[in-house]
Amino acid sequence: MKSTLSSSLFMGLALVSLSVAAQDATLPKTFEDPSSVDVQITAHVVEPKAVEPPANLADRVKLPAGFQIEVFADKLINPRMLAMADNGAVYVTRRSVGDVLMLRDNDGDGQADQREVVASRPQMHGIAVQGSTMYLVTVNELYRADIGRNGTLGELELLLDDLPDAGQHPNRTLVVGPDGKLYLSVGSTCNACGESNIENATMLQVEPDGSKRSIYASGLRNTIGFGFHPVTGELFGMDHGIDWLGDNVQHEELNHILKGEQYGWPYIYADSRHNPQDQPPGDISMDTWAEQSREPVGYYTPHAAPMQLAFYTADQFPEAYHGDAFVAMRGSWNRKPPSGYEVVRVLFDEAGKPTGFEPFLTGFLSEKNEEQASGPGPTWTQTARLAGVTVANDGALLVSDDSNGIIYRISYTGEAASGADASPGAFTNSDGANVRVSPGAAAGTLAERPAELSHELVNATDTDLNLKSPAFEHDASIPQKFGAEGENISPPLSWEKGPEGTESYVIFMEDPGVSKKPPFVHWLVYNLPPDVNQLREGIPAAPLLADPKGTLQGQNDRGALGYFGPRPPKGQPAHSYHFQVMALDTTLELPFGATRAELLEAVEGHVLARGGLVGTFKR
Repeated sequence: MKSTLSSSLFMGLALVSLSVAAQDATLPKTFEDPSSVDVQITAHVVEPKAVEPPANLADRVKLPAGFQIEVFADKLINPRMLAMADNGAVYVTRRSVGDVLMLRDNDGDGQADQREVVASRPQMHGIAVQGSTMYLVTVNELYRADIGRNGTLGELELLLDDLPDAGQHPNRTLVVGPDGKLYLSVGSTCNACGESNIENATMLQVEPDGSKRSIYASGLRNTIGFGFHPVTGELFGMDHGIDWLGDNVQHEELNHILKGEQYGWPYIYADSRHNPQDQPPGDISMDTWAEQSREPVGYYTPHAAPMQLAFYTADQFPEAYHGDAFVAMRGSWNRKPPSGYEVVRVLFDEAGKPTGFEPFLTGFLSEKNEEQASGPGPTWTQTARLAGVTVANDGALLVSDDSNGIIYRISYTGEAASGADASPGAFTNSDGANVRVSPGAAAGTLAERPAELSHELVNATDTDLNLKSPAFEHDASIPQKFGAEGENISPPLSWEKGPEGTESYVIFMEDPGVSKKPPFVHWLVYNLPPDVNQLREGIPAAPLLADPKGTLQGQNDRGALGYFGPRPPKGQPAHSYHFQVMALDTTLELPFGATRAELLEAVEGHVLARGGLVGTFKR
């Protein structure tokens, strides 16, 4: 586990502190060691009946005092993700329609009086605006377009067309980071499984032109809602918990998303608890996987289904809201009682550290006791499935209801709002004891990966171990099938056995011809047994290899484990790729997924012999 969770739990607006025992009651200890217990799970399929939103909506929903709600636009069919532009236009994607709609409130009355389709692609979903540029993402494609003065879009420019195919979670989302790069969430194809595509269940980082795509963080089941804190620039996201672990398990997780980290899915959830239905690959234990996983900084009621997240940076709401985040909770289908169907406020302190959750907009979910075929019992109805949130230029909060085709506008008037009392302590979630934030480490102070160490590449003439490949000669071209756009398989390698005292081998593959230092890492292999002096082609991208047994793989600069083939920028001359093998007098006490810096630090003082091989590659 990479962060320590406290036992502070928060319920509704009251922020009630509960004991660790309460936590244990909702996160059963029987899941901690699924191999030694007969795990029994009780789960329900409960889909509240959809009913028309009432005409007296403002009297039915609940908001904190001083806030009011009105309809900004309706009859939109399927409004999903929202974005604002500097020109005052509101943009919304419509996944089922396959387009982007521009909405404008030209007369300033709080309602859209202009609507126009400005882009069209099947399964359009994610949207982000940066100045006069819009980015859009479907299941497989990423687009960019210029925003005209009248709000319409120029020609869509295709930046990527090979994002992973969809499965259970096809709804890609993206934001533009403070660094100008794109951060793109790709959900898992399944509830819980070992993915065959390394980009599933990840957060990708992409340059604005679609180049230099890498895995920023992994082990994220489906993080639709995420954003950068406006003060610290730290990335936070709400991840969907695993289904079928029970009504009160798995919680929706608030994660502090850091570069190069993995977050447990599908094997580990919450505070290093074991998922009983899946096992890590090879001989990796649950505990080892947990040690390599970063724990959440907060929990919310299970199965509430967090969607878009937006940090509040405007001035219309009271000052206490500045720097907090709003999350649309679409609502559960597999929990009794149901959860979600609301907008939640995530509280952050002045240092940018999350401190609690508060329900902000509720009242769309209703419960009624009535006679049923199975006898008397509760039934539930819902009047909204919330999906998108964004902050309008005037400071109001816009919220989309994708099932009823409505976008709501929430504004602050400073006067008592209509409807039920929403003062602190009045809200109680359907399972308030499960609403929790763990302080964890302060945002901006969590330890990053170790600083890169200076490292001199092995000279090709320094060949104590005579590293070779049957696939290419030294300083010759590496065959295309080993490239990232070929089969992306590792080349075969062989070397002479190390001197007496050799306990293990380490292999590096690096490209020093990139515009950064240290070189770009393509492959890290370590703890190769001392009696092994060759690797076949096509080593799988597994953290722990079954053959050679006990061999671990580290993290490449694409953000994944295992091999990533040559892929120099288009139009550049051939790059040189340096392979190194080192014979060590020790077995490294490193877990899987080590970085180049961690490996270099670990091998210092232990190298008995080494060898080098250089191959060239041009796209």
